[in-house]
Amino acid sequence: MHIRKGDMVQAIAGKDKGKTGKVLRVFPKKERVIVEAINFVKRHTRARPPNQQGGILEKEASLHISNVMVYCPQCNRATRIGYRKLEGGTKARICRRCGEVIGK
Repeated sequence: MHIRKGDMVQAIAGKDKGKTGKVLRVFPKKERVIVEAINFVKRHTRARPPNQQGGILEKEASLHISNVMVYCPQCNRATRIGYRKLEGGTKARICRRCGEVIGK
């Protein structure tokens, strides 16, 4: 998978198209991600004794991995990801637009 936990991503499809947020969780087997402040759904919960209050909660739902793109901080745009070997034999993810290393 080209998207990791902690990446900044931009939604490219769905009701929140164009919004950016940080990836909170990644589900590789299901090919889904949960992104901060994107794809909010309302969850109706029942009050549970002794102290939990019932009501309508809003929380982030998962998005399919194909509906988000990694956001490049240098370009200030969503971009595709490439890979390059760096000196020392390590492999790094790069922005396809500007060629800068993304992430760590």
